Amino acid sequence: MRSEYRNPRHLLVALAYGLLAVVSLSLGYLLRFEFAPPATDLRLLLAMLPWLLVIKLLVMILMGQFNSLLSFFSVPDFLRIVRSSLCATAALFVLWYSTGGQFAPPRSVLVMDGIFFIGLVSGSRLLLRNIRDQWESVSRTSRHFEPVAIVGAGDAGAQLAQQLMRHASFGLTPEVFLDDDHAKWGHQLHGVRIVGGPDWLLGPNVPPSLHRVIIAMPSAPRKRIRTIVQMLEGRGFHLDTIFSMTDLIESKSSLTRLRPVQIDDLLGRSPAQLNSKGIHQMLAGRVVAVTGAGGSIGSELCRQILRCQPEKLLLIEQSEGLLFIIEQELIEAGFKPLIVPLVADVCDAERIQGIFSEYHPALLFHAAAHKHVPMMESQPMEAIKNNAMGTAQLARAASQAGVQRFVLISTDKAINPTNVMGATKRMAEMFLQAWHAQHRKGTKFISVRFGNVLGSSGSVVPIFLKQISAGGPVKVTHPEVTRYFMTIPEAVGLVLQSGLMGQGGEIFLLDMGKPVKILDLARSLIRLQGLKPDEDIPIQFTGLRPGEKMFEELNYHSEQLQLTEHHRIFRLTTTAPSLKTVNARLAELQASFNHVTVDELKFQMTRLVPEYTPRLKETKPQTDASPKASQPPGDVSEDVPPGPPPPEKPTNLAQPEFF
Repeated sequence: MRSEYRNPRHLLVALAYGLLAVVSLSLGYLLRFEFAPPATDLRLLLAMLPWLLVIKLLVMILMGQFNSLLSFFSVPDFLRIVRSSLCATAALFVLWYSTGGQFAPPRSVLVMDGIFFIGLVSGSRLLLRNIRDQWESVSRTSRHFEPVAIVGAGDAGAQLAQQLMRHASFGLTPEVFLDDDHAKWGHQLHGVRIVGGPDWLLGPNVPPSLHRVIIAMPSAPRKRIRTIVQMLEGRGFHLDTIFSMTDLIESKSSLTRLRPVQIDDLLGRSPAQLNSKGIHQMLAGRVVAVTGAGGSIGSELCRQILRCQPEKLLLIEQSEGLLFIIEQELIEAGFKPLIVPLVADVCDAERIQGIFSEYHPALLFHAAAHKHVPMMESQPMEAIKNNAMGTAQLARAASQAGVQRFVLISTDKAINPTNVMGATKRMAEMFLQAWHAQHRKGTKFISVRFGNVLGSSGSVVPIFLKQISAGGPVKVTHPEVTRYFMTIPEAVGLVLQSGLMGQGGEIFLLDMGKPVKILDLARSLIRLQGLKPDEDIPIQFTGLRPGEKMFEELNYHSEQLQLTEHHRIFRLTTTAPSLKTVNARLAELQASFNHVTVDELKFQMTRLVPEYTPRLKETKPQTDASPKASQPPGDVSEDVPPGPPPPEKPTNLAQPEFF
C-alpha cells in the first residue's frame, strides 16, 4: 500500500469502510437465506471474508475514495461512491465466474451487497455531514454574524448562501432571498425564506439589523442590476455583488468573492456578444503588435489578444514603468513565452522599422497617444508629434513591412473638435484614410471611435472616488455636461470585432448607449459609498476646462452612417482627403514647431482640420483662413487660404524628412 494511505486518517477511513463492507455483505446473506443461513454457508462466508474485503477496499483505493473528507458529502461524492461500489461488485462477479462460484458468495448476495454498501456508505457520510453542520450551527449562534439579503434565488444565489452558511470566516448569514420570479415567493432555499422581489427591502417588514444586500445575478442584464441598485441607493444598505458570469467562467473569481457594486455595473446595457471564433482565427498563430501596451486600452488589448493564442505579442510602450507592470501581470498569468516587451517611441522611425523587420507583425493595434485634454491644450506640439505624426510614421512603416491590418484607437472627441487632443486624433484618422486610398492593395487601415472608458488613467471615476474618500467636495465642471461611457473590456472587445470586419479606409463607431450626465455619475458614486450627495459630500461646479465640450458628437454630417453585421458597431464612410494635402499640412506644422506661439500653432491646425474650433488665449489672427462650417470634414482643398505663415527654417538646422 502506498505511503499516502498509511497515515491515521486513511487507516480510520479504511477501518470504517471495511466495517460497512462486512455489514452490507452480512445483510445480503441474511436476506438471501431469510435470516436463517445454513451453517455451511456461514463457514464459507467467514473463509471468504478476508479476500472479499481486500478486493473491495483495493477497488475503493484505486477509485480515490480514501482521499475524501467523510464529513463533506454532496452529489458528486455520492456518484463516486456508486461508481466505486459498482466496480467492486463487478470484480466480485468476475471472481465468481472465474471460480464457478466456489470462492465467492451467491450472485444474489453480491447484488444485494452492492446496494447495501452504497446505502450504508452514503448514509454514514450524510450523517457525519449533518453532525458537522449542526455543530457549526451551534458555534454560529455563539458568534455575531451580520445578516444579509441575497437578491437572486437562482443557482448563484443558492451556492452563495450555502457557502456563507458553511464558512463562519465570512461572518455573514443569509437572512432572506429576494427574486423577481413570483412563483418562488413563499418557498425556502437552503432553509432561507424567499420573501418577495427586491422592492421588499423598501417595505415595513425589513428587520432593523438588515443593512447588507448581495446581488447574486451574474447572468442578469445590466439594465436590471442598474434598476435594483438605483432603487436601493440612499436607503442605508451596503450593496455588494458577485462577479459577472464571464469572470466566473474564466475562473477570475468565485461566488464567495464579493465586491462592492461599481459604477460600470450601472451602464444599463448587457455585454456585447462578439464573433469570438472569427476574432480567434484572426489572431491565433500570428504575430500581433500593440502600441501603448502599458496604457488602459493597450493593456486590455494585450489581455484579450493573448486569450486567442497568437504566435507572439509585441508590447510596444514608451514608458518603461508601465511596460514593466503589464509585462509582470502577463507573466504571472502564464503568457511569458508569448510576449515580447519592447521599449519604443512610435515617433522613432528607425526603432519601429527595426522592430517590424525583426518580428514581422501581421496585425497592429495602435493605442499609443497623448490623450489628456487640458494638458495637451498648453502644449499642442507634443500632441501633434505623437498623435498625428506618430500615427503617420507608424502607418508608413506598417505598410512597408507588410502588416495586414492596422487598427487605430480614435475618439469621439475627433468630431468637430474643440481641443488639441481631438484635433490631432482627427488628423490621424485623415492620414489613414488618405494613405489607404493611395495604397489599397496593401495594409488595411481601420479607425475605431468611442467615448470615455471607465477606470482608465485620467478617467473621472477614480478622480471622483479620491475626492469622496477625502470627504469632498466632488468637483464637476458643469451641471449639464454629458459624456458617453464604456467599460474598458467591452470597448476593447468591440475594437477587436471592428478589426475583424474592417476592409480598409473605414472609421467604425461603437455604440456607447445613452450619454450620461457627469453630475448624475458623481451622485451615484457618492451613494455607492453609502453617503448622501450634497449632505455628506458636497458637489462643487468648477466650469468647463480649456478644450472641453458640453456634450460629445458621434459623427460629421458628411459621414454616412451604415449598419454592420454587429448591432453595436456602425461604419462611417466619407470621401478620403488628398494624401498630398495631408502630408503638406503636417509638414507645415512640423516646420512651425518651436517657432510659433501656442495660439498660432492651434490656428494653423485648422488648415488641416477646418472643423476644429481652437481655444485661444489671445485674439485669433484676422485672416480668411478661419474654419468654414460648410466645408465637409476631410475635404481639404489643395488651395487653402494662407494663415499665419510658418517662419523660415534656420539654415543651420537639418529638417527631418518625415513624409
